[in-house]
Amino acid sequence: MSRSAHPAGPRHADVLPEGHYSAPPADLNVLDRKVWAQTVTRADDGVVSVGGIPVTRLAEEFGTPAYILDEADFRARARAWRTAFGPDADVFYAGKAFLSRAVVRWLDEEGLNLDVCSGGELATALSAGMPAERIAFHGNNKSGEEIHRAISAGVGRIVVDSFQEIVRVAHAAQSLGKRQKVQIRITVGVEAHTHEFIATAHEDQKFGIPLAGGQAAEAVRRALQLDGLELIGIHSHIGSQIFDMSGFEVAAHRVVGLLRDIRDEHGVELPEIDLGGGLGIAYTSDDDPREPHEIAKALTEIVTRECENARLRTPRISVEPGRAIVGPTAFTLYEVGTVKPLEGLRTYVSVDGGMSDNIRTALYDAEYSVALVSRASDAAPTLARVVGKHCESGDIVVKDAFLPADLAPGDLIAVPATGAYCRSMASNYNHVLRPPVVAVEGGAARVIVRRETEEDLLRLDVG
Repeated sequence: MSRSAHPAGPRHADVLPEGHYSAPPADLNVLDRKVWAQTVTRADDGVVSVGGIPVTRLAEEFGTPAYILDEADFRARARAWRTAFGPDADVFYAGKAFLSRAVVRWLDEEGLNLDVCSGGELATALSAGMPAERIAFHGNNKSGEEIHRAISAGVGRIVVDSFQEIVRVAHAAQSLGKRQKVQIRITVGVEAHTHEFIATAHEDQKFGIPLAGGQAAEAVRRALQLDGLELIGIHSHIGSQIFDMSGFEVAAHRVVGLLRDIRDEHGVELPEIDLGGGLGIAYTSDDDPREPHEIAKALTEIVTRECENARLRTPRISVEPGRAIVGPTAFTLYEVGTVKPLEGLRTYVSVDGGMSDNIRTALYDAEYSVALVSRASDAAPTLARVVGKHCESGDIVVKDAFLPADLAPGDLIAVPATGAYCRSMASNYNHVLRPPVVAVEGGAARVIVRRETEEDLLRLDVG
């Protein structure tokens, strides 16, 4: 059941041993379907289009850098997840990957629920019309105000993350005359094979209540005793950018073991189990993600088998794909500013964005693909590093990739699979303005998150 893992290993030095790099592709003009949105194509003149619109026109109309999002692809992936799990399970889109009011409306129309983890995400969801009962509220340190607002709005569930939060939610619910549905997030001691900063189920980290030492069992006991809470299930999330299902198998075994203990001690069979998200996508040709129907089949079989062994009724399963839906649907469009060959090393290609619009390379050592998209080229491939415009040596967008040797200032290049976390984690480092998000569908393009302006920056500076 194992698939290739995300390349999130140790950082390499600036100069790598000969032979480290894989061979360049036979044709740099070919777009690997694994990493590009569904409607992305290259025309006979070499110009890449998405949703029927050439990137040259998008750059002219909306400027660069810009996140270009394939709406048809997003909707298709959302439907695929909803269909794969069927009516007897719940799919919660993880809003932290990328959230806007347009996205909320798409999710609502496609029948998905929504997972939020801050007051701002909750406000965005409610302002766009997502029914509150289809919202789950996450977070390891929810403020009293956020909890009060969520309960007042009628969110369908709150995932409690600590002993203190169990009390806070119960108190807020009672003060509002409500009984709030909650799940308890536990850490099951499974360390997903991913980057240290995105592995979330081993015990030495900030999320959840450890299963070890009876702490999760004690959290359950307390939640069952509080009148303001209705405990509906257990939540487990083992990490992000995961291709190997074996971690979910171990996690499900331990979660179901807890459900069995709850039944034996309290006489209660909790009706739900949430296995979180974290399913990986293809950032490069080496990545091999699973399809939603494969994931649904595997997770359903795992939980069903574990419950049969424990002589429990199979609970309703919830999952939380975020990256797996939005990640592949977008690419970031840049204009090349300078091209700097370093003989014997690589060519540095500087673009008009950088770590302010994609911090993942610097933060997680993430790997990306890149392509020349404003024309075709028959030039030989050259080893390149795509870097940004920031005053930071770690300002790297794509560490190592092959680009045509005739790449020049003014060319447009695009980095695929940037739909997840890039805009969500964008910053104003060096007072650089955050790019817009442009949704493209059926030959039409529209801004769904506008480009920041200098007026936006100065408006916050009360000086």
